[in-house]
Amino acid sequence: MAAASGRQVRLGAYVTFQGCTWQVAAVAGASVTLAGEDGQTASVLASLLFADPHFTVVGSLGAGVRQWGLLESVPERERERALAWQRHIREIETGLPGGPGSVGMPRPAYDPQRTSMAEREQAKADELTALGWPRVSRATVRRMRARYRAGGLMGLIPRRKPSSATGQADERVVAAVLEALRRQRGRSKGTLKGLRELTGHILADAHGPGMVALPAPSTFNRLARVLADPLEHPGRPARTAPAAPVRPFTPTVALRPGELVQIDTTRLDVMAIGEDGRAVRPELTIALEVATRSVVAAVLREEGTKAVDAALLLAEMAVPHPARPGWGEQLRLAHAAVPYDRLLALDARLQQAAARPVVVPETIVIDRGAIFLSAAFLAACETLGVSVQPAPPRSPAAKGAVERTFGSINSLFAQHVAGYTGPHVLARGEAVQDEARFTVAQLQELLDEWITACWQHRPHDGLRHPLLAKKALAPNEMWGALLGACGYVPWPLGGTDYLELLPVRFHPVTGRGIRINHRTYDHAVLNEHRGRPCPAHPGGRWEIHLNPHDVRQIYIRLPDGYLHEIPWIHRDHVHAPMGETTWRRIRAALNRRTDREEHEAALAQAADQVLRRARPLPGPRAPAPATSRLMPEAGGAGPQTADDNAQTGGSGDAEDRLDAVDARTPADDHSQTGGGEPLPPARFALYDAFEEAEHW
Repeated sequence: MAAASGRQVRLGAYVTFQGCTWQVAAVAGASVTLAGEDGQTASVLASLLFADPHFTVVGSLGAGVRQWGLLESVPERERERALAWQRHIREIETGLPGGPGSVGMPRPAYDPQRTSMAEREQAKADELTALGWPRVSRATVRRMRARYRAGGLMGLIPRRKPSSATGQADERVVAAVLEALRRQRGRSKGTLKGLRELTGHILADAHGPGMVALPAPSTFNRLARVLADPLEHPGRPARTAPAAPVRPFTPTVALRPGELVQIDTTRLDVMAIGEDGRAVRPELTIALEVATRSVVAAVLREEGTKAVDAALLLAEMAVPHPARPGWGEQLRLAHAAVPYDRLLALDARLQQAAARPVVVPETIVIDRGAIFLSAAFLAACETLGVSVQPAPPRSPAAKGAVERTFGSINSLFAQHVAGYTGPHVLARGEAVQDEARFTVAQLQELLDEWITACWQHRPHDGLRHPLLAKKALAPNEMWGALLGACGYVPWPLGGTDYLELLPVRFHPVTGRGIRINHRTYDHAVLNEHRGRPCPAHPGGRWEIHLNPHDVRQIYIRLPDGYLHEIPWIHRDHVHAPMGETTWRRIRAALNRRTDREEHEAALAQAADQVLRRARPLPGPRAPAPATSRLMPEAGGAGPQTADDNAQTGGSGDAEDRLDAVDARTPADDHSQTGGGEPLPPARFALYDAFEEAEHW
C-alpha cells in the first residue's frame, strides 16, 4: 500500500500515527490493523492513517515535496555533484541508478540478491576512488546515504556554517549599538556619526572610559545597518515604524454599498480666496464608500473643519445629490449605468439627482481626530444608527482607501485648478497666492462637478472581480452591479433632520433676546419666554442649534418640541453667509483701528464690505482701489450729472448709498470732475504736505 512517493506501508513495517509508533499487523482492503508497543491493537482506515499530519514510515524518507526551488540557488558544480551522489546511492540501495521502477539489470557488485549492503557500500567507495573522487571511504558512503534519507537531494549539498551577521565584531560593541538604537527609537532621525558617539558614551558608562574601543567609522556604519530595523535606519528619511511587529496586509473588503465608509480630512493643494479676501488653503473632508470607491460626500471649509461638517456628511451621503444648474444632461442619474427606472419607482427624489451613489452608511471608519470623536458627531451617528469604528493608532493602512483617494484628487483635479500649490514645498511656484481665482464656495462647486463627471465614471484599479482581473470597473458601474445583488432602501431625511445634526448650545432667553458671542438674536416668537427658565432643561437654559459657518440665524427648541428659526437682528445688513472666522477677524480689525466701544451695527456694515471686496467685479478690469470706495464727507459731494441722477432716482444723497459707491469706478469719478478738477475731500485722503503748509 503506497502512502506517497518513496513511502510504502508493508506488513511488519513500523509507522508513526498520532504521536505513537505502531507496527502494521494486517491490511484488509481499505482497513489497516496496527499493533502498539504495549500490545494494544487498532484498526483504522488507510485514508485516516495517511491523513494524519505526523504520519511517517520509520526508516523512509521524510514526507512532503522536496524544495526543488532551493536547488536553483546552489552553485552548478555542487548541484552536479549532488545529482551524481543521488545516482550512486540509488544504485547501492536498489541495484539500479534510476531507482525503483527503472529498466535494466543491476551490475553484479550491486545486485541486492547476491550482495549485502556493506559489500555494496564498499564497492561504491572503491569505484569512486578509482574514478578520482578524493577521500571517499565506506564511512563517507554511509554518511551520504543517511543525509539523502533525511533531506533528499538537498541533503547531499555541502553544508556550510552560516556566518554571523555581525562578523567578528566585539559582543560588547554589538550590545552597545543595540542599546543606542533602542534609545533613538521614537525620536527624530539622526546621523550615523551621532549614533557612533552615543555608542561610545554607552561603552564608557558600562565598561569604563577607554576599555572598549569603537570600530572604525566605516566598520561601525556597516554594523549599524545590519543591526538596525529596516524602518529605522539612521540617516534615512523618518518613517512611522509601528511599535508592534508588522502584521500581514489584509485588504479592506466590502460586499454591499454603505457597508463600510471611510472619512478623513486633509488640506487641499489649492489656494482659494477666503471670506476676507486672503489666499487660504481650504480643508477637504470626504466620505469614501469602500465597496464602490465612490466619493459619496465632500466638504470644503476655509479653515478649522468642525464637528458639524462631519455630522452633515452623514446626511449628505444618504440623500440624493441634486444636479446643479448648468450641468449637462450626461451628469444626471438617468444617464448613469444603473437601473434608473427601478430606483425612481422606489425614491422619487432621484428624478433630478446627479449621477452619484446614494448610500446609507452602516459602519464609518474614522481616525482619532478631535472632530470625529466629538460629541456632536458621535451623537449624530447614534441618532442615525451608524456604527463608528476608530482606526487603530499608528496604522495608516486601516484607512488606506481614503488616504489614496486624497492623492488621486490632488493629481487628477487639484493640479488643473488655478492656485495649485504642488505636493510639497520644492514643487511650489513662486507666487501661488497670486494665482488664486476661486472662492471656497466656487471651488466646492468645481469639486462636486468633477466628482460627478470624472471620478464616478473613471475606471478604478481597486474595482476588479477575481474572475475578471484585467477589467477595472468605474465606481458608478460597481454601484449598479451591487444594486442588483443588495437592492436600494431610501432614507428619507427632511430639513428638520439637518437642523437636529447642528451643534447644540444652551443659552438663556433675556429681554433683549439671545446673546451669543456679542451677537443678538431676537424674534416675536420669544415674547412669551423672555426671562423665563426652560422647563425641559434642569439648568433653566434653552436648547440652541447653531451652524458655525452661517451665524445669521440660530434655532431654538420651544416647549412645543420644534426648532424655531431666530434671526440675527442685523441679518439684513449682510448679503452673504458669514461664519465665525469672518466675525472674529472683523472684530479684531475694529479693535486695532479704534478704541471706541464696539457696536453690532458697525460690525455688520464692515462684514458686508469685506464680503463684497472678496468677490471682484467680472471682466478684465481690475477692482477699484479701496480709497475710491470710501464715502465722502457730508456737504463735500461733488457735482452730479443727469445720468447719475437718473440712475439714483433723483435722490440728492445717492452717492452716500453703499450700492452706488460700489458701482463707481475711477474712470467715472474722473469724468464727473471734468478731467483736471480735484476729487472731493474724502474721509481718508492722501496726505499733501504743500496743501497742509498753507494752513500753518
